[in-house]
Amino acid sequence: MKLLIVEDEPNLLSILRKGFAENNNEVSVAMDGKTAMEMIHNYTFDVVILDVMLPDVNGIEICRRLRAAKNFVPILLLTALGTSENIVTGLNSGADDYLVKPFKFGELDARVNALYRRSQQETEKIDTITIADLEINGRAKTVKRDGENIVLTAKEFKLLYYLAKNTGRIVSRDQILDNVWDINFDMNTNVVDVYITYLRRKIDKPFSTKLIHTMKGLGYVIKP
Repeated sequence: MKLLIVEDEPNLLSILRKGFAENNNEVSVAMDGKTAMEMIHNYTFDVVILDVMLPDVNGIEICRRLRAAKNFVPILLLTALGTSENIVTGLNSGADDYLVKPFKFGELDARVNALYRRSQQETEKIDTITIADLEINGRAKTVKRDGENIVLTAKEFKLLYYLAKNTGRIVSRDQILDNVWDINFDMNTNVVDVYITYLRRKIDKPFSTKLIHTMKGLGYVIKP
């Protein structure tokens, strides 16, 4: 799993990071609400483990903002406030689960895994994107156009899927680098343009209707 742990207590943060990393998870951390929001906006996580009491923006407000923005990443709240009223407030803000401090790591790990399994099952049901005669299955990693199977490399698929998730919306080269390559490339690199060319050869060239469009000076968009 790709996990984001948002916790401002250094010792607890270190323990959680170490524990989840030892279980072969990819772990990112944030120590305040503002940083957490930026990371969730810029990167994709499978589960967010979110402390309620945070500097800048508290965990409840983060939940509300994410759900208002239609971001439904699974969220588990960590709270020192264990009253029924506080728990209800957390769940009503959009959290999927909660755990009251102090807690045992084994229970937290089990709850996070349960959230991940549930989200994967839900994703499998809905994770097919259709654009004109193009069909992309994000779960199975398959692509068809006009009923014909199209074989893509892993990076080509990730690029196509990112464009498809933003159907009708222009995405810049920088946004593509951040979301498809997940690392800080030299912004002068032409890797995005090269892979767009690869995609066009497979997705557009054999067909009469073109779906991938260049918006000069802005980026790319996929649309009918």
